[in-house]
Amino acid sequence: MAYLEPSLFEVQPEQIFQFERHGYFVADRVDSLPGSPVFNRAVTLRDTWGKIASQS
Repeated sequence: MAYLEPSLFEVQPEQIFQFERHGYFVADRVDSLPGSPVFNRAVTLRDTWGKIASQS
């Protein structure tokens, strides 16, 4: 379960978004329905802070 801005409930299939701190997502072309979007992660973001913290 996730909380979305109201504008995301009306996305079109295959529209691309960046969700802050999580990566890039695309609206699923088969499972997304008006008012019930489904997003698939296309690219994750690198976590350079985790590497810096573990080296200290």
